[in-house]
Amino acid sequence: MQYFPLFVDTQSLKVLIVGAGEVASRKLDLLCRTDADIHVIARDCSNEVLAYQHKGRISLEEREVNSEDVNGWDLVYLATADKALNEQLATLAQLRGIWVNVVDNPEFCRFITPSIIDRGRLQIAISTAGAAPVFARELRSRLESWLPQSIAPLFDFIAERRSDVQQRLPVFKERRVFWERFFKLNQSRFDAETAKHYQDSFSLSKVKGELILLDSEIEAELLPIAAMPYLQKLDTIFSSVRLPDALNELLRRDAARETAVKDRELAQTLDNGEHCLVYADPDEINRLSVLFPQAIRFKMGSI
Repeated sequence: MQYFPLFVDTQSLKVLIVGAGEVASRKLDLLCRTDADIHVIARDCSNEVLAYQHKGRISLEEREVNSEDVNGWDLVYLATADKALNEQLATLAQLRGIWVNVVDNPEFCRFITPSIIDRGRLQIAISTAGAAPVFARELRSRLESWLPQSIAPLFDFIAERRSDVQQRLPVFKERRVFWERFFKLNQSRFDAETAKHYQDSFSLSKVKGELILLDSEIEAELLPIAAMPYLQKLDTIFSSVRLPDALNELLRRDAARETAVKDRELAQTLDNGEHCLVYADPDEINRLSVLFPQAIRFKMGSI
């Protein structure tokens, strides 16, 4: 993974954009949604950039840039039409420990800006590491059509009630189960029923534990898409053999890991309403499928 995705707190973030043409305007359209302090240096400015200045959202200097201008910033975007100048300033910025992005020149980028889906508190970033931005935009358009606009006020609703849930359900696992209940009832919409779904989720009966059985002869690439949502709900992973990296990437990262499969321990976790995965040899998988038939949510074996 060459580019590690991060979500950066933009409060008090100091951002410099060099250039004020069409490309710089597109960057500003995104950056001006944040809380960052934005400064632009450019000799010629587009109407869009001037509009942001007139609104007081950015500060602007209409002049040529020089090497000292890249000092003292957290992020620098270089979007001039002069490729050599962009590369020269990028080199200086990197030597000074400043994160820099040169538009359409990944070799000189310390960071890249992904394709972004903005639903208020819900942010989705998509990147192809600069290889295929057209595909990233296509994927974004698909997700945009899938996510309703009402999901933004839904997450505002949730944020306002997090402290209430923490007080009423002090145990982390109880809170996780509560939110699973809520989203199952409410889905991704925000409407007149949302508040009712919130209150109802406190009183629903205890969730039954679920078991996923995978035998060690099945390659992760062969798992059906239908199995993926269950892999992200896991509380505990039991594996008597080493988990392959390809499978490990699909699993919930903060799930507990157990290196042995013990019937009593597995039964206890299921009684507690946990989502469990067992990854073992085919004979063990078949034995457990007979022992815990009612708890099985998904099973995939080679025999």
